[in-house]
Amino acid sequence: MGLMTKDEYIESLRKLNPVVYMGGERINNVVDNPRLRAGIEATGATYEVAEMDEYRDLAVTTSPLIDEPVNRFTLPPGSIDDLVHRVKLNRAIANHVGTCHQRCTGLDCLSALSIVTYDVDQKYGTPYYQNFLEFLTYMQKNDLTANAGVTDLKGDRSKGPTQQADDEMYLKIVERRPDGIVVSGAKVHQTGSLSSHEIIVLPTRAFKKGDEDYAVAFAIPADTPGLIHVVGRSSLDSREIEGVDCGNIRYSKNCPTLIFDKVFIPNHRVFLNGETEFAVQMVIRFSSFHRQSHGGCKAGKIDCMIGAALTLMDYNGTSKVAHHKQKVIDMIYRAETLYGCCLASSYEGKKEASGAYFIDTILSNASKIHEGKELSECIRLMIDIVGGFVADMPSDRDFDHPEIGPVLKRYFQAVEGIPVENRIRMFRLVEKMAMESADTISDIHGGGSPEAHRVTILRESDLESKKRAAKRLAGIEG
Repeated sequence: MGLMTKDEYIESLRKLNPVVYMGGERINNVVDNPRLRAGIEATGATYEVAEMDEYRDLAVTTSPLIDEPVNRFTLPPGSIDDLVHRVKLNRAIANHVGTCHQRCTGLDCLSALSIVTYDVDQKYGTPYYQNFLEFLTYMQKNDLTANAGVTDLKGDRSKGPTQQADDEMYLKIVERRPDGIVVSGAKVHQTGSLSSHEIIVLPTRAFKKGDEDYAVAFAIPADTPGLIHVVGRSSLDSREIEGVDCGNIRYSKNCPTLIFDKVFIPNHRVFLNGETEFAVQMVIRFSSFHRQSHGGCKAGKIDCMIGAALTLMDYNGTSKVAHHKQKVIDMIYRAETLYGCCLASSYEGKKEASGAYFIDTILSNASKIHEGKELSECIRLMIDIVGGFVADMPSDRDFDHPEIGPVLKRYFQAVEGIPVENRIRMFRLVEKMAMESADTISDIHGGGSPEAHRVTILRESDLESKKRAAKRLAGIEG
């Protein structure tokens, strides 16, 4: 089939029949539901930019596996250049959609599997790497989107998976058959599961001896029997259903909880089955790749925030205010620092035994810690610049009302010659970028908690070499 167009991508989702609940109702038509379609449109942008001349060289490359052009979101990195392009492409698309495009997590899973399945096979003689290559071939030839099923509910955080009162607080293998495995449990924060063709499941944490039933990785279609998507609420989602005051008029995201009710996975779709010592490697590889993805994506989001701030400076008559210019500068350098960390993590990447390339984990995690702090600061700066109308501006329905609308528009006018409708729309966009919980919480917890980022940095840093350098300078031997 090869590369899909955006229209072909959307039509391909119509062929799926996932079980979906949202707001207490069963949703039978995902593609045409306005709340869910906004997320599909964001993922559709990854197909759209691949057709655009200015992005094609960035978004499309040749796969050495199938020797055909592929969308870069189906290509595990095979070189430093591939690692760098991941970051650049994520920034370009985030700049295009102003929110999460939802496709990076699937690539992060493919990238992690391209390394770890090979390593498991080398130790145990398992068929996981061959399973992965067959799955990757399928993904590339059909230009499919995958979702990352990583985060478990975890239950009582002071206890491990086998100590829980309910032993399915972590996704669990409940039956092993000659032709495959059966799993039950749930995964949460599943960004874009309804924009995806495939769900790739990885472990959520390190496991130990006795946890074999939880050390599992696999891939299944998004409409597999027994798989249930329950769409999560976010702060502004009802506006998308109502079709009013949306802010970002084209794009949004959805983050369901996935329930696995005795879901069968055939052997050829299994990538880990009880090898507990490799669970932590999958977690580290995935989370580091995902934190690298975030740096490019969130730099692109800040670009949109800067653009909104600058535009409202023009609309409000504050474009020459010196302290506003300084705040824009503060936003710019934060975006470039995020971006620079992730580019550096790419340039410092290394080739793994499988032939795939892996990033520098310290730099990617440093970028994510920076993101968790500085993106919220960029939001504060943006709101500081644009003003308080972000909080409580009347609805579009009030502005369109035949009686009160003209009066409102009179008093919301600012710079002469700027249509008041444009000013209202830009305030709405700022509100969406600043107050949409699905995005702002992800800026902190996406790819793991801030503490997980710190732990990774400490674990991966060569602390002894730093001590040796200090001792040498101080004249201390040994």
